Amino acid sequence: MSAQTQLLEMIQTGQAYAPDLIFPLYDQLDPISIEEILGTWKGGKFDGGKDPDPIKWYGKRFVSADYCEPLLCRRDDGSVYAYDNLGAAQMRLMAWRGKVSASLIYDKQPIMDYFRKVTDDVIIGLGDVKGKPTDFFFHLTRQ
Repeated sequence: MSAQTQLLEMIQTGQAYAPDLIFPLYDQLDPISIEEILGTWKGGKFDGGKDPDPIKWYGKRFVSADYCEPLLCRRDDGSVYAYDNLGAAQMRLMAWRGKVSASLIYDKQPIMDYFRKVTDDVIIGLGDVKGKPTDFFFHLTRQ
């Protein structure tokens, strides 16, 4: 079974998956260009819904290489807004784990997200927070 098929099945189940299971699949995925990632994406985590989500994370919006809204959240009424406490972000092509792919660099925090393509409408991100283990995987689906 391909890495893409396995990841799509994992996303559909909504269950928790350990980073050690996701890393080899992530490494098999193709890079994604900045142009391919532009737009609004709905996000999800591989935590099985067990971790609390105080900001009600919705996803990310990639407007251009130089301006991105890295945290879109939901209000109680269901509307989506850009959570700006961590600032905006920009995208650049970065080498990570042997491949050059679109990456998100936060303006106000030592955070980078490295993206790989599952399908044209689904991508996997790996969050890298300076000083913490690089093992936070998430998925985004184009809206």
